[in-house]
Parts: sequence; C-alpha cells; structure tokens
Amino acid sequence: MTPIAWLIVAIIVLPLAYLAWSMATIDRKGIVAIQTNLGSGFAQGSGVSVQRPPVLLGVARKLTPGSYEAKLDHWLAVAGRPASMPLTKLIAIKPALAVAGALCGILLFLTSPGPGLVALGLFLTALLYFIPDLLIYNAGLKRQEAIKLEFPNTLDQMLISVEAGLGFEAAMERVSSHGTGPLGQELMRTLQDIQVGRPRQEAYEALAERCTVPDIRSFVLAVIQADKYGIGIANVLRAQAKQARVKRRQNAEEKAMKLPVKVLFPLLFCIFPVLFIVLLGPAAIRIIQAFS
Repeated sequence: MTPIAWLIVAIIVLPLAYLAWSMATIDRKGIVAIQTNLGSGFAQGSGVSVQRPPVLLGVARKLTPGSYEAKLDHWLAVAGRPASMPLTKLIAIKPALAVAGALCGILLFLTSPGPGLVALGLFLTALLYFIPDLLIYNAGLKRQEAIKLEFPNTLDQMLISVEAGLGFEAAMERVSSHGTGPLGQELMRTLQDIQVGRPRQEAYEALAERCTVPDIRSFVLAVIQADKYGIGIANVLRAQAKQARVKRRQNAEEKAMKLPVKVLFPLLFCIFPVLFIVLLGPAAIRIIQAFS
C-alpha cells in the first residue's frame, strides 16, 4: 500500500478508535451516582462506592510530570474548563494520540523504509501529542479576548447598579445573571466561591488568576484595596470604568493604525503581481512575438 493509502486508513481508523475508547472508559456508574447525589443530596452510609479510575488514566498520570499537569490545569481554567475536555480526559488522551502517531509512522516506515519517514513519524508523534494543548491554549486566548471586549460594558452596568443602591456583590450577581459572555461566568464563579465560605480576597485573587487580562487584574487589586481600607466602591468602579473606556478607545485606535501595515504585504505579494500580469501580460506577449 502507498503512504497516501495508509494516511487515508489512519484518518478513518483513528476517529473510530477514539470513539470506542471514549465509550469504553466512561465511568457510567460514577455519573449515575453524581446525578443521584445532586438530585436528592448525599446521604451518609448510602453505600455509594468510589469508582477506580481507568488503567489508561493511571498510566498517563504517571507519565505526566506534576508541573506539566499544573500548567494544563491552568490552561483549562483560562479556557473556562470546557465540559467536553476535563483534565483527566486531557491527560489520558495525549499519550493515546502520541501512540497513534507512532503507529502511523511505523506503518509508513514498513511500507518504504527511509530516514525521511522516520522524521515524519517522530513529527506525527509530537504533533498528535501536543495538539490538545494547542486547542486548549487557543480556546483560552479567544476567551480572554472576549473577556477584554466585554469588561468595559460590565463595569458600566456594575457602576449603575451600585449607584442605584445595590451592594457590590449584589451588583456582581445582577450583572452575571443577565450576562451571557465568559466574564459573567467568571463573576458568577467568584460569587459561588464566596458563598461556600472562601474569603473574599482569595476569591477575587482567583478571579484574577483565571483571567489573564491586565484590566481585570488592576480591577481586582483596586477592589481588594477598597475592601481593606474602607474606600467607597462606587468611586472605585467609576474610576475603573473610565479607565476601561479610555483603554478600549486606545486599543481601537492602535488596531486602526496597524491596519495599513498588515494590508501592505498581501497587497505586494498577492494583488500587485496579478494586476501586473493582467496589465502587462498582453504587451509582453506581443513584444515577444514581434522579436521572434
């Protein structure tokens, strides 16, 4: 079989193998127990046993360094912890994808041995191992950009709520309940942390860690200082909202000034050559015919 045929087979087989692995390793009993506990509350002595993790997950955890696992957990927190990719599934799927890439490389090498196919197999193994990291990191970047765009309007809504007589946490709850973006989710997560007994300062600092936007960090620092020294929260929100609006206008002006530079290279390498071919092509053909 040719390498292209092996590649087509791999494209078909790998998704099916991943689907079979997902169905085989899912903890159905644990999911049923969790749903039962959420519906009726956890009763002591109910006989619910803790399910052992799959063997593949245990092996993957042993192969993954602790610092690397902490970095993956931080990237998942920045990305909003998508339900389709929890940390345990991410840790388990990375070695499986790497093994699949290595098998593809071995099959390609057996069909036609050569140093180029060895390098291709290593490249496939590394690429498939780090593809989940790239997807999670990209999702985190998009989510933080959405938070950055949503932040000035959220501050304005919180300022209006506080000036109308609501407290700071009540204003956060109102904004988060009416918001549909990622910033509203983060504010709701912060309120939930406070409600379960976490200190306010730690909950606000956790919000700053989950959001890598500098404006969020400065806002959290200002709120912590206002709570510590008894400064009026309305004044803090007013100053932060004004600063956020100024930064949003400056970012828009910066992007507008960068636009001509970004358009220059596509204009030179894509539009101008085609334009010259259309304009000067017939003249060049006639000149060649005249001299020939």
